[in-house]
Amino acid sequence: MKSFLAFYRKFLMGLTRVIGVIAGLLLFIPAFSIVYEIIMRGLFNSPTEWVVEISTYCVTIAGFFGMAVTFVSNKHIRVDILLSHLSKRTNEILNVITSFIGMVFCGVVTLYAIDMVAMSFELGMIAPTTLRTPLWIPQSSLPIGFGLMFLHFIRTFLENMVKLGDPSYDPAAAAGEVAK
Repeated sequence: MKSFLAFYRKFLMGLTRVIGVIAGLLLFIPAFSIVYEIIMRGLFNSPTEWVVEISTYCVTIAGFFGMAVTFVSNKHIRVDILLSHLSKRTNEILNVITSFIGMVFCGVVTLYAIDMVAMSFELGMIAPTTLRTPLWIPQSSLPIGFGLMFLHFIRTFLENMVKLGDPSYDPAAAAGEVAK
């Protein structure tokens, strides 16, 4: 089981890095397109119609893609005022419970998001804007982002279960990751 977890962790971390790079690159598009809009509007009195739409899509997609990156780097909001007063064993049990809840939640959201994207694709739904963007394209960020979170919650749940049985287990060391 531990060797499977090590492989799964390495694979998932690599996939998350790729998604994180894509999310980061997507944030450059609004920056450059807004500068372009300012120049076109201010210097040439020729505003664009697409900058707000593209910028909104890019920021939204980057946000959904970035959820797993934030989770993996442990940069999400965590209130631990109660947890700091509990024993290590109790915290480990709570980690198993919360990772299970997160796994179920992200799994359900992923399934509903896949249904939404499929329906938008089948019905040929498009944005009522100048670009007439097929809605399934920006909507696809939901099942991708939540699906990746679902996979990470599976990883976290399994690692926490193994750690309950073997307190010396270090998932990062087992996967050969270098400590930061």
